[in-house]
Formats: sequence, structure tokens, C-alpha cells
Amino acid sequence: MADTAVLRQHAPQRPAPRPPRAGGLLAGLVRTARPKQWVKNVLVVAAPAAAGELFTAPALTRLPLVFALFTACAAAVYLVNDARDAEADRAHPVKRRRPVAAGQVPVPVAYAAGAALGVLAPAAALWLRAPAVAALLTAYLAMQLAYCLTLKHVLVVDLAVVTTGFLMRAVIGGLALGIPLSRWFLITTGFGALFMVAAKRYSEAVQMAGTAGATRALLTEYTPGYLRFVWQLAAGVAVLGYCLWALEEGGLPHTGLLPWRQLSVVAFVLAVLRYAVFADRGTAGEPEDVVLRDRALALIGLVWAAMYAAAVANW
Repeated sequence: MADTAVLRQHAPQRPAPRPPRAGGLLAGLVRTARPKQWVKNVLVVAAPAAAGELFTAPALTRLPLVFALFTACAAAVYLVNDARDAEADRAHPVKRRRPVAAGQVPVPVAYAAGAALGVLAPAAALWLRAPAVAALLTAYLAMQLAYCLTLKHVLVVDLAVVTTGFLMRAVIGGLALGIPLSRWFLITTGFGALFMVAAKRYSEAVQMAGTAGATRALLTEYTPGYLRFVWQLAAGVAVLGYCLWALEEGGLPHTGLLPWRQLSVVAFVLAVLRYAVFADRGTAGEPEDVVLRDRALALIGLVWAAMYAAAVANW
């Protein structure tokens, strides 16, 4: 016992963890805000683009601000989520590298930064005299925080909440510019988002078969067959909604060379079919990677954008 005490006394002690440096802390906060996910917020231009008002003076001045405010709100949610899940993330082989779980960003700092962004973004919208935008940002924050706390553990509701988050991104651009939102636009956007969300869950369920509970507990409650049914149903409704929207709008008199709005249906359907390839393989776990890295999908997207631009310009 004495020898053991002597050994313990002379054993090298682990140095106490040093507080994060200012530069490392700032870099960690930025990483926690998920810059890779900011591409989702480009959806704020969806409504102005659909209405043909994307390049008007109000759109060019207001949409960048709306994009920044929504990005701040999303970052606030990520910060709070990572602070809350820090202990669980440390036991995960990948998530343990997140700045909060790794100790690069202290948990209290993450909470404080998230709270600050969550308060400042709606307040800035009010200061800019955009009460509708402030109200939607507040609703988004409330819904996402409820998701982090409880709703992500409720079957089907978790899919609806994530889908609604995407839909809010698309709606806020129209609110900022006072653009009426077509029912077909809302149906197409909402079910298109559900298609991608369900495909993501399906991919996670396929890839983590047998160990799903260790990464996302709710995946053990879903079956791959059910998630496949959801993304297939959502894809079908999104395509139908887009067709009805394009035919309704495209049926108006035009003087262009071709009915570009109607023809854009072809590119839209091809894009859905191309994305469904990755969903069916179970490799659509990161939607932004699929959209940005697949050249064929990017080319189809460019063709669709060109067709829609021609329809707006009435060429």
C-alpha cells in the first residue's frame, strides 16, 4: 500500500485543460454554426424567383439581409443543440469532433452565443421594419428549439418539423417582399422538402442498420420500408404540384418563342428522378453533398434555371 501511494505521488499528472484561445474559440463557433448548411438558406430566393421578381431593386436589397438573418437563426439552433448534446456527442465516433463536444467551445459559451443570435436576428428584422419576417424568424426558433428538446423523439412529427423549417425558408423571401404565395408553390416546396428529409432519414436507416439507436434513437422506430414510402409519396406530390403550377401559369398568353414554363416540367422531373437514385441507394444522407457534387444533377438544375429564366423574361 505504501509503495502504491509513493507511485501515485510520483506519477505524472495530466495537465489541466487550457481555456480555448480566442482564435480557436472563434473558429469553433463558426464551425458549430455549420457553414456547409448555409446553402439551404438560398431557399429564401425561391418565392421572388417564382414570381419573376428576383432582380428587382427591393429583392436585391432585402434578400441578402433576410438570408443573413435566417442564417443567424439557424446558427443559434445549431449552437444550442450542440451544447445540449455535448455529452452524448463525445461518445459518438464522428460527432465527438464537433467543437463543443471536443472542448474547443465551452458549453456555456455555446449557449450564450446561441441565445445572442436568437435574440438579435428577430430584433434586427423589427428594426428594419419587417414585422412579418421577425414573426416568422421567432416561430422558426421556437419550433427548432422544441425539436431539439422533445419533438425530434416523436414519430412523424420530427419529419414534419424539419420539412416545415425548409418551407419557412422558402416563404420568408415572399414575406419580405410582399409577394403572394401560390398554393402550388407551397405544395411543391413543402413536399419537395419532405422528399429530401425522408430520403435523408431512409439513407441513415440503411447505413446505420443495427446501430441506428446509437446515432439517432428515433431511427429504430422507423422501418426502411416506411421511410421509402414517405419519400416516394412526397416526390410524387411535389411533381404533381409543380406540373399543375407550371400548366396553370404557362397557360397564360405569352409571346415567347416556346412555352418555357411548361417545358421546365421535364427538367424538374429529371431532377427528382436523379435525386431518387441516391435516395434509393441509401446515399442521400447529406442532401447538400448530393446537390453540390453530382454533376448530372447540377447540369439538370442549370437547364431548369435557364428554362425558367426564359419563361420569366418571356423569350
